[in-house]
Amino acid sequence: MKTLFSSIILSLLFINCNSSKVQSDSQEKSEKETSVAILQDESKGDFSQKKEEVIDETKLVSAYFSSGCFWCVEAIYEHTKGVKEVVSGYAGGHTKNPTYESSNTGKTGHAEAVEVIYDSSIVSFKELVDIYYGTQNIEQVNGQGNDIGSQYRSIIFYSDAEEYAVINAKITELKAIGLNPAAEIKEHDTFWIAEDYHQDYEKLHPNQPYIRSVSVPRLNRFKTDFPELVK
Repeated sequence: MKTLFSSIILSLLFINCNSSKVQSDSQEKSEKETSVAILQDESKGDFSQKKEEVIDETKLVSAYFSSGCFWCVEAIYEHTKGVKEVVSGYAGGHTKNPTYESSNTGKTGHAEAVEVIYDSSIVSFKELVDIYYGTQNIEQVNGQGNDIGSQYRSIIFYSDAEEYAVINAKITELKAIGLNPAAEIKEHDTFWIAEDYHQDYEKLHPNQPYIRSVSVPRLNRFKTDFPELVK
């Protein structure tokens, strides 16, 4: 299980997601006291003038992505227009009913993943794919940043021939500019929902060291690079 860095080590340059997934009672209190300030800091802009988004329930579909720690990926897509909900879980493996502990060994074959439930009349699968490749180290194999291991590898899942074509068109585009995308391409099979404490983690724990040091900067880069897709 990932252990929490104390506030003393917060000043260190590298914080690993695997070392940050247990919180002390004192940190929990600190998070609650500072959550408003952190959320304001991460916004990096005034979106108050935007019209309220209305989700069409009849247009809801799901897409599945793995790109390092699911806390980070969940936070990015939660802030994407047209997205109703993002669920953290496990995908791409070969065992049934994986848990965080078992998947973290790398022996189940699963990667930390998210299910993005979105209104296809507001945001397209292509735009979600653009966000996917635009918010990660495209060429890193078996990990993102300091989160190393097959459980952190990048996988982009497709559900039909149309999604497969969109993914391959994007890869062709990236290769044309000299990049070598490392993400596996897999047909979507089974998505296993992660434990409750992993859900909405960035939203519920904005002052957690890993969130502040890794998730929020990654989220803010998304907001800077894709302003037209931010809620």
